[in-house]
Amino acid sequence: MRPLRYGMVGGGRNAFIGAVHRAAAALDQQAVLTAGALSSEPTRARESARDLGIADDRGYGSWQEMLDGELARPADDRIDVVVIVTPNDVHYPVAKAAVEAGFHVVCDKPLVHTGAQAQELVDLVARTGVVFGVTYNYTGYPLVRHARDMVANGELGELRKVVVQYSQGWLATLVEATGNKQAEWRTDPARSGIAGAMGDIGSHAENLAATITGRHVTQVSADIATVVEGRLLDDDAAVLLRLDGGVRGLLVASQIETGTENDLRIRVHGTEGSLHWRQEEPNLLVHTPASGPGRNLRRGNDYLSPSAQKATRIPPGHPEGYIEAFANVYLGVFEAIRAKQAGRELGPLEGQFPTVEDGARGVRFIERVIESGASNQKWIEV
Repeated sequence: MRPLRYGMVGGGRNAFIGAVHRAAAALDQQAVLTAGALSSEPTRARESARDLGIADDRGYGSWQEMLDGELARPADDRIDVVVIVTPNDVHYPVAKAAVEAGFHVVCDKPLVHTGAQAQELVDLVARTGVVFGVTYNYTGYPLVRHARDMVANGELGELRKVVVQYSQGWLATLVEATGNKQAEWRTDPARSGIAGAMGDIGSHAENLAATITGRHVTQVSADIATVVEGRLLDDDAAVLLRLDGGVRGLLVASQIETGTENDLRIRVHGTEGSLHWRQEEPNLLVHTPASGPGRNLRRGNDYLSPSAQKATRIPPGHPEGYIEAFANVYLGVFEAIRAKQAGRELGPLEGQFPTVEDGARGVRFIERVIESGASNQKWIEV
């Protein structure tokens, strides 16, 4: 099989997340970067393409040029996938145009700015049949997948509560006023959308809870704050959750916790036991049964579920982390594309990745949380 070909929008010189996506897409040697519109500034876009060894005739000055240029090529020579790693405001027009043109899509989160845009993409994907993945990358960790399988198999009994927390400290001061480009667009309503921390990291927390529990949020009651003076969007939030089946929850998303790096953690509680996982220690899942001793489950061992074992690349004791988990999301997308190209059904462990429907649900969640926060913690249906 030839490698899949992908074209990237955004992610040029000095862009952190673009490099992460490229490393993740390359890890399983299933796809190669073939084309790109790597910046909103045409000269910088073409220079960035040369930096990455993209041929001059496929280093485009804009995403519109890339789609037009690739469609003009013979079908067996054009890209298969469009990867979108831009600020949030660019996601919708690029994703919409790419799907309408028949390209498969991988898009960073949050998917788009509004629920209406998200639903339009869901409908477009259903109509065209393309594969569309959203990079909620934390779902790719082996022990997250094992936790999901434990819950699905009933090992925690009847679910009662989920507590998910995503804390950072990098926005504890007004760094967007110092020329920090990552902070500038994330705190700009025109580019980030209606939410700051809730859109940037709260969306990850919501998706992680949904992935592990298999339950979706049905109601929210939110306390939303902008702590740093002069900031335009939220930087600290606490949200009470009600999920399918009467499960209660709490979600915290904060970017003003001074000294905190990237502390994403989740606790899931049922009648027969509990689970605890931290992204900063991703190779350990703590299982505490209702009776008997607790146990530490570690990545790479044969006692893990088949999907967790499949997501593992190296033996126990050799830590795996962020890039590998990100790569598992990409691998699921690539497997789905391969199956579609071959006209076959996916195997039982293939095609595990967050979909456009997951992305749309995340957008609706963000909207309802912001609405609830503005209404002084009123319970809002999601």
